[in-house]
Amino acid sequence: MEHKLEELKKDALQAVKAAKDKLHLEEVANKLLGRKQGELTILLKGLKDLSDEMRKSAGQLANEVKQTIEEAINVKRNTFEAEEMKTRLVEEKIDISVPALPKKTRGHLHPNTIVQRDLEDLFSSMGFTVLDGPELESDYYNFTALNIPETHPARDMQDTFYIKGHANWVMRTHTSPMQVRAMQKYGAPLRVVVLGKCFRNEATDVRHEHTFYQMEGLVVDENITFSHLKGVLEIVAKHLYGDDTQVRLRPKFYPFVEPGVNGEVTCFTCQGKGCRLCKNSGWLEIFGAGLVHPNVLKEGGIDPEKYQGFAFGFGLTRLAMLQYGIDDIRLLESGNLSFLEQF
Repeated sequence: MEHKLEELKKDALQAVKAAKDKLHLEEVANKLLGRKQGELTILLKGLKDLSDEMRKSAGQLANEVKQTIEEAINVKRNTFEAEEMKTRLVEEKIDISVPALPKKTRGHLHPNTIVQRDLEDLFSSMGFTVLDGPELESDYYNFTALNIPETHPARDMQDTFYIKGHANWVMRTHTSPMQVRAMQKYGAPLRVVVLGKCFRNEATDVRHEHTFYQMEGLVVDENITFSHLKGVLEIVAKHLYGDDTQVRLRPKFYPFVEPGVNGEVTCFTCQGKGCRLCKNSGWLEIFGAGLVHPNVLKEGGIDPEKYQGFAFGFGLTRLAMLQYGIDDIRLLESGNLSFLEQF
């Protein structure tokens, strides 16, 4: 028995020394000291067959062998852990002399989108449905259905982009085509706003751009009057520019409304006293509006004897320029990051 214990000790120390990594070392430890099938465990089971004197001597030697093997395994395990720690420190080392990584930047909403979403929330709270419409529009919906026949001078005023080879299709010049589309689809009563991109063949400068954004509003119901229109416009004006803002309506011709008005609000910069922004008038023009023309109601399938309506339109691009003090409309479509990052 003692001879076998010495042989086991010798082989065990060699096996521990030869272990290449922690996993291999644990396999060796389990093979030698496992509770059920460990080589030392199996050998110790034979102690019961020895005489009392030999059992005492062999038992003492067995304890010494077990202790020696365990110490060898612990030393080897500590060696592996020290090497792992050293490797980890090298891999995780931070060179403070290296320049910092560039800061990750996140995009944000465009000024037009900020104003658009603000107004969508406002009109949704008043029970309006927010609609979208096609940017490539038919001549019928863009002009004819809005009481602008082929010979009407208003067509020339809108500097239209026609589609080459398709004379009856245009890039929409305003969001108003959705008035008739909405009436045809939903009937009356109706309360909708439409927001989106419009196009005109403009000579661009600080105040004019070929691509811009508008917002259209339409209400159709029984017994609609001009006072309903003014009430809605005052809510919008006060929401945009404060509770002290006043609204002024001045007569203006639009083919699709009768009567039509040009909507102005007190200048939020000078509070109506006159400044450079309002050209010393004290007023800012921000919308056009009026009662829906009977011909437009008819095109939408609505009986003008029973229903009336009002419509209004804002230049979202102009509102964004006023709100953020932007003095060149071309900046909004430029894609210039140094400009956009300000918002």
